[in-house]
Amino acid sequence: MTSENLLNLVERVIKSRSEFQFIELKAARKGDPKRIYDTLSSFSNSNEGGIIIFGVDEEHDFEICGVYDLQDIQQKITEQCNSMTPEVRPLFSYAEISNGYICAIEIPPIDIAERPCFYTGKGRLKGSYVRVGTNDIPMTEYEVYSYEAYRKKYQDDIRIIPRVTKGSINTGELEKYFELLSQNKPNLSKLSNEQISELMSITIGGEYSLTATLLFSLYPQAYFPQLCIVATVIPGTEVGQLGNLFERFVDNRRIEGTIPEMLSEALAFVRKNLRIKTIIDPLSGKRQDVAEYPLTAIREILLNALVHRDYSTHTEGMPIQLQIFSDRIEITNPGGLYGRITLDQLGQVQPDTRNPVLATALETLKITENRYSGIPTVRREMSEYGLPMPQFEDARGMFKVTLFGERKGNIKKDISDPDILSFCSVPRTRKEIADFLGVKSIAYAISTYIAPLINSNKISLSNPMHPKSPDQKYTTIKND
Repeated sequence: MTSENLLNLVERVIKSRSEFQFIELKAARKGDPKRIYDTLSSFSNSNEGGIIIFGVDEEHDFEICGVYDLQDIQQKITEQCNSMTPEVRPLFSYAEISNGYICAIEIPPIDIAERPCFYTGKGRLKGSYVRVGTNDIPMTEYEVYSYEAYRKKYQDDIRIIPRVTKGSINTGELEKYFELLSQNKPNLSKLSNEQISELMSITIGGEYSLTATLLFSLYPQAYFPQLCIVATVIPGTEVGQLGNLFERFVDNRRIEGTIPEMLSEALAFVRKNLRIKTIIDPLSGKRQDVAEYPLTAIREILLNALVHRDYSTHTEGMPIQLQIFSDRIEITNPGGLYGRITLDQLGQVQPDTRNPVLATALETLKITENRYSGIPTVRREMSEYGLPMPQFEDARGMFKVTLFGERKGNIKKDISDPDILSFCSVPRTRKEIADFLGVKSIAYAISTYIAPLINSNKISLSNPMHPKSPDQKYTTIKND
């Protein structure tokens, strides 16, 4: 960061009278801040990294006070960075002011395979932090586990479930699965069912796995009561709103069974509670009944939730939630995005698979294609219905998909690419773009509306070397 960029950033912070999610202020007018470990951890564990500015006193009306000693503070900060695991390698920058210097360090995000970054003196569980708003919050035990699970490639879908016995397995369905597995596989067809069972992790050392329980148990919820779908219809736009008869839910159901059974029953629940529009073809005069949301898209989202949710012991008490509001549908599952994929990469790159054995088994059963086509299918179906693009959220151990209906009020449907390009004829910040679109989620606004225009060379970034920079602006590229 240049001195000019640093001064501009400080001016922006002072003008807003607030820190930002990835900007932290420290006065450091009398000495080095003794404890920046929490912020070093939280910025390192984020996908965007962060910036700590020294020499601005938030507690005294954001006064630019300058640091006590530019050389010493850099040395002391480096010592604290070296006390982290893995060690943090900040990028220092400074700018001269009337009474001294202000200093900043840019904290790069560490690779996901090395997370969480934590203060060595506290240890991994107590010294790991995550940034929430402008605060550094201790990671939960589950958040720490999630990184460890990816780093060590834990496979929770094949953990042994000792209570499951042969008597509680639907042997008929299991044998059909073995038959499907053996089709067009000469070597596999020569093996016994017992050998295939071990080879495909249905059993491990003769004991049934979680995948076997979820697909072939007579009643999986006998072992895991919360591995189900809780489906509700809310008479309004927010949970807690009451209907005309003071009811909290128009419909409310706990959906249980195997994964294929839960998928089928959840779709039946959605069909039952969606409004149906009747369309008359003006040429043929034929009548066609159309649901207000594309059922194919809803099936893909439900299937993704069932296949890719976290099935570890940390989340086995958390159900999938299906909520139908008057203006949208929300489907939430435990376990955020897995591995290196980010929200803006969904449907564009091949992701890591959290439950590979379960996903492969469902492909064999012809429940899913397992070709990473789910998100593109959802987007295409919503577009063909004339509905807004789905909204994806990934936050602190959960993943949520929202489908907005025609009557939703937070996205301006009449805004097109030319409108956006016209708006960005002067440099615009993320928030300005989100406000223009009428979108609450800034990340959603950028990934859905701006990223495609960047990829097609219609919009440029003010800081292309750091696309996640909090000071980033977006400008329409003018054609000569």
